[in-house]
Amino acid sequence: MAITTNDLKNGMSLNLPEGLFQVVEFQHVKPGKGGAFVRTTLRNVRTGGQLDKTFRAGEKVEQAVIDKREMQYLYRDGADYVFMDNESYEQLNVAPASLGSAADYLRESDSAILQMYGDEIVGVDLPAAVELTVTETEPGIQGDRVSGARKPATLETGKVVQVPLFVNIGDTLRIDTRSGEYITRA
Repeated sequence: MAITTNDLKNGMSLNLPEGLFQVVEFQHVKPGKGGAFVRTTLRNVRTGGQLDKTFRAGEKVEQAVIDKREMQYLYRDGADYVFMDNESYEQLNVAPASLGSAADYLRESDSAILQMYGDEIVGVDLPAAVELTVTETEPGIQGDRVSGARKPATLETGKVVQVPLFVNIGDTLRIDTRSGEYITRA
């Protein structure tokens, strides 16, 4: 669907010759001399890179419609992740590369919102924090309570995070999905 640059809004997705982009910021500029233009900051939906681009006012651009579907992660099938659409109950095999870092936080029966552009997955929305169980870490020793000291811990999804010394195997931890850091014990 073609729109003009005068209709741009933050969060809108555009299909440009350079790729699929989301508008992070835009500014209409009307200089004293010459025609008006729109200065934008765009984020590549596939790679996450940023691009600063200037358009003439009224220039037509192609709007990309990104469909957000809530899906439930069911199980691993070989290397692929199998998701079920919560509305149509259709199953979808997803390659780990399409999920990116979101695969580190998914447990069976967890829900995620998959951003779809046509049949391609361009992003995954997860909750801000998830609760995962520690499967492997060094035991904490009584009296070993240095302030700010950390040790590695492997979670049930295979992700390794740095945790305080008092965390033990079997503890359930709250992990921030945006930064991948330990928040607290659950």
